[in-house]
Amino acid sequence: MGRVNRHTHEARNIKPRPNYNEKLRYNWNTPIALSPNEKGTVYVGAQFLFRSRDHGQNWERISPDLTTNDPQKQKQEQSGGVTVDNSSAEVHTTIYSISESPKDKNLIWVGTDDGNLQITRDGGKSWNNVVTNVPGLAKNSWVSWVQASNFDAGTAYAAFDRHTFGDMSPYVFRTTDYGKTWTPLVNAQDAKGVRGYAHVIKEDLEKPDLLFLGTEFGLWISIDGGKNWAQFKGNHFPAVAVRDLAIQPRENDLVLATHGRGIWIVDDIVPLRNLTSDMVSQEVAFVSARPVQQRIEGSGGWANGDAVFVGDNPPDAAVINYYQKERHLFGKLKIEVLDYSGRVVDEVPASKRPGLNRVTWSMREKPPRVPPAAQIAFAGTRGPRLVPGDYTVRLTKAGKTYETKLTVGLDRRAKFTVEDKKAQYDAAMKVRDLFNDESALMDRIGTLRRDVSKVAAGVAENDPLKKNIKGFDDKIEMVRKKIVATKEGGAITGEERLREHTDQLYGALLSYEGKPGDYQIAYIAALRRELEGVTKDFDQLLTKDLPSLNDSLKLKGQPAIAPPPAKVAVSETQFGSGAAAVPATPLH
Repeated sequence: MGRVNRHTHEARNIKPRPNYNEKLRYNWNTPIALSPNEKGTVYVGAQFLFRSRDHGQNWERISPDLTTNDPQKQKQEQSGGVTVDNSSAEVHTTIYSISESPKDKNLIWVGTDDGNLQITRDGGKSWNNVVTNVPGLAKNSWVSWVQASNFDAGTAYAAFDRHTFGDMSPYVFRTTDYGKTWTPLVNAQDAKGVRGYAHVIKEDLEKPDLLFLGTEFGLWISIDGGKNWAQFKGNHFPAVAVRDLAIQPRENDLVLATHGRGIWIVDDIVPLRNLTSDMVSQEVAFVSARPVQQRIEGSGGWANGDAVFVGDNPPDAAVINYYQKERHLFGKLKIEVLDYSGRVVDEVPASKRPGLNRVTWSMREKPPRVPPAAQIAFAGTRGPRLVPGDYTVRLTKAGKTYETKLTVGLDRRAKFTVEDKKAQYDAAMKVRDLFNDESALMDRIGTLRRDVSKVAAGVAENDPLKKNIKGFDDKIEMVRKKIVATKEGGAITGEERLREHTDQLYGALLSYEGKPGDYQIAYIAALRRELEGVTKDFDQLLTKDLPSLNDSLKLKGQPAIAPPPAKVAVSETQFGSGAAAVPATPLH
């Protein structure tokens, strides 16, 4: 047992030592408990309970032997002729669980691996074994967990494990009178759907009736104080032993320690706190969650290998929680997000399964339509993130609509204001519009070149008119090259045109969501002027060069080439990375 300085990695051994001619019995899974009332106070259990008030610098023994101290269960050093295997995993008659009451530092619960359930209410001066008060519990049942309530000093929970006796049933009890009486929450006679012997039982930090039970076969949750239980299967959580769990109070995340499948984190248990019996009786109900933050996007780092034990960060999105009484079967289940003006800013794919559902909303506008080119426009794959504020989530099911408010806020670490974010959003939207206008011009160029190609196909190769058509097409290509890069190889070619400059500016604005610099705002105007100049060059081709070419075509009996309309209809598919867009029928 050691104490580690997480800054320097300095470590020291702080394991309590025996007295003269004494042997301490430590379990393979020796319990170490931190006081919820006093910083620096630590408990550790052998057959005695030890307490340190200075992080392990000094220890005091605050109990007698709290186990049965049965000598028949302490013969680990005797092999009976078989090869000795005494690695300390065989140590029995030990303390296995410790819990100090958050409501009273002098109230401490202790459970042992040989069936004792002890309580002190005077800081260890006197102890009382209350295990015989637990109804229907066989003798010598392993106390796998004891947990003092977060809300009431007289309330505690105890879990018992009898699988070594061939009994795989869960046994969980609650007391509200300091152990004088116990009420079964689950047992062999009424398991309430819970499978597997119980390892850990804990109460939520904010809602007394919200309980979490870890067994050999997974996690079970109750929202009504243990009357009913439901198995947690989110994100394909396996049927694995849950040995311990903890609630992160700032983020309200549930952390699960499993045996063999690593550590799992259930993001945001606030919906479980807000889920009520009234809600589960409704066809559909929105369930509120923790406040939504537009988290600052970190950059840098590197790709991890398979052997790096790092969990995923929360999604860069707002999480929408809703409950469905039954699975949705017929018709479309639609979830829309509306801004303050009633504009539908996004539609979110809906989950149709029964129970508590979670879907995510990106909090972004749609990405721009980027002109196709030889290089990918990386920044153009995303839309600007919307301004924090109040939004409405609307769910449509079987012709009925359900609505709830969703408040989006800045990252609590952000140094900029909502007004700064609004300025960034406005600037990014101007660049997004610039992308779209570049694409619109490219649509016209593509339509014109397509028509020119059709006419050229009907003219003989030796006809002088072919050269005129080719010359006109070359002029169109020169205009196109002012908008997009045409050389393969990306930025390494050094070829950067209007589209590439737009993408660089767009990426710079998206990378920081505070107030943009004046030079960035000025650059938006400069790129807009550049696009206007290219548009003017293209329009001159239509007004000067195209009529002359059409006159030559007419003399040869060829059809005239129509100038492209001011706006060409294209597929609604978003081409955020700059994939080629096929023009559709011109709009008149």
